[in-house]
Amino acid sequence: MVRMRKQFRDLASPEEAREAIASLHLTPDAETVALEDARGRVLAERIDAELDVPGFDRASMDGYAVRARDTFGADEADPVELDLAGAVHAGSEPDVAVDPGTAVEISTGAVMPPGADAVVIVERTDERDGSLVVYSAVAPGDSVMPAGTDIAAGARALGPGTRLTPREIGLLSALGVDEVPVRGKPTVGIVSTGDELVRPGDELRPEAGEIYDVNSYTIAAGVEEAGGVPKLYPHAGDDYGELERLLRRAADECDLVLSSGSTSASAVDVIYRVVEERGELLLHGVSVKPGKPMLVGTLGEGSAYVGLPGYPVSALTIFRTFVAPAIRDAAGLPEPRTATVEGTMATRERYAEGRTRLMPVGLVADGDGETLVYPVDKGSGATTSLVEADGVVEVAADVEYLAEGESVTVHLFSPDVRAPELLGVGEDDPALSRLLDRVSSPRYLPFGSREGLRRLRDDIADVAVVAGDRGDAVEEIDAVELGSWTREWGLVVPDGNPDGVSGLADLVDDDLRFVNRDSNSGLRTDLGNAVAALADERGTTRHELVEAIEGFDRGTKAFESPARAVAAGRADAGLGLRATADSLGLDFVSLGKQRVAVLANPARTEKPGVASLRGVLAASGDLLADLAGFERT
Repeated sequence: MVRMRKQFRDLASPEEAREAIASLHLTPDAETVALEDARGRVLAERIDAELDVPGFDRASMDGYAVRARDTFGADEADPVELDLAGAVHAGSEPDVAVDPGTAVEISTGAVMPPGADAVVIVERTDERDGSLVVYSAVAPGDSVMPAGTDIAAGARALGPGTRLTPREIGLLSALGVDEVPVRGKPTVGIVSTGDELVRPGDELRPEAGEIYDVNSYTIAAGVEEAGGVPKLYPHAGDDYGELERLLRRAADECDLVLSSGSTSASAVDVIYRVVEERGELLLHGVSVKPGKPMLVGTLGEGSAYVGLPGYPVSALTIFRTFVAPAIRDAAGLPEPRTATVEGTMATRERYAEGRTRLMPVGLVADGDGETLVYPVDKGSGATTSLVEADGVVEVAADVEYLAEGESVTVHLFSPDVRAPELLGVGEDDPALSRLLDRVSSPRYLPFGSREGLRRLRDDIADVAVVAGDRGDAVEEIDAVELGSWTREWGLVVPDGNPDGVSGLADLVDDDLRFVNRDSNSGLRTDLGNAVAALADERGTTRHELVEAIEGFDRGTKAFESPARAVAAGRADAGLGLRATADSLGLDFVSLGKQRVAVLANPARTEKPGVASLRGVLAASGDLLADLAGFERT
């Protein structure tokens, strides 16, 4: 028998996707929790007061309990004198009554003694030889809180759907409630697939293409933030029998099952089979970028199912846009008021793909404190985009571009997201990492000197960190230098320098495996200049020498990567810093000193984060003292 798969030839619109997810039944049964565990939960039913709060008439001020009529006519010129009959303190049952012509000392919160109907505050009295002199008349009820003033027995105290904050917890405590009926939190099972995934804490083998499982933990945190209870399952690898078993188990145990990375043809076959046997597939594919291959359906009567994309940014974007609202609704939680912010585009962004775009963006404040929004586009597979991106801007399918200065709404990945106090872009550098440790809430993007200058020019970055001689590129940008240092750069080689590398010429003349930095790096630029100088010495071309160096045209992003390749035996030499070689126990062949400068956007020099970095740079000597090859300039 041939199983016919249901085809979804037309991608669903975002609105249809929201409707499909909204149609899923995620709401769990109500439960009862102890009052001390109730903060943040949502009441499942109305709670009425079963007693008066307060349960007695009590004094609201320190003073003397009296019969109001005994004070009528009293003033400064003609005070009234009453006999003192005793005292009543908070937490004690009165053992004295107020008879005509008498008064009883009373503390704030104490029970009003029999016979008294008012309190004269202590400031309007004077004690004299066992008597009380009253200088001001009071009316019945003055400075007295009658029983039931807060809430009376039988009154509606809190209604269903109320989120329990410390204020409501206080009221429930006053009513003597020790257990609270609350909305259940939906249990969300999370299943990640792919043979390449390894759980954090387990041994990773990069040479085998393994990567740490990002989605399980990212989505679990999102589920918890939305009011659900995440439940992580072992990842199924590409064992589709195991995937089917896990999906069935999760469906039996959870209100909602989320999978990620399960959109390959073979994995989808498994999901179709489970869905067709136990539930219904509502849609396959949504007209959005990123996240086109989303699946929505049910896995039987007890569980809903959503298949998320495999790339971390895509998975988080689709989760936050479509799934998190459904979890919040099931848990009875409202959309956070701070879940969106308004800003203006820092740069123009073109887009014309005919489907809704969920554009990851970052936030930065300009010199006037206004929020600027810039696109984050390193590809949905780039995990670091999760840190750089603060949220998404939804761009309609018929919008071809967003103009610089155009107002946009940013849907934040988390209500707690705030723009960083300092946004820096530029060279990757160990000294800079130490300096940033002393700045509050910085965000630094180590994209290289070239990209730092571009983002400074485009008014995105607060500061750019630039290494080497950038000459005309720096002069074209209006910037203020905050400080600088030098670092020793050269070739990192194995401990003991087994190949006897003494300089750049050895890379050209010997058969050595070399690992370079990427073209955005200032180290790569200075290396290129050194190769050009060597070519001039030899009377040849730079191109000919570059062709002779194995690996010159292939670069790595991070400053330690070439050195780590050498340490692992994958290279004979790598472009790097003396400090890196020392820290990894490798040898080093110096090619010179390189200046690293921190350049600031002149319109933002008064931003607290920029001012803080300037101060740190001015006192950076101690931070650089033990870093090999670094000197403050």
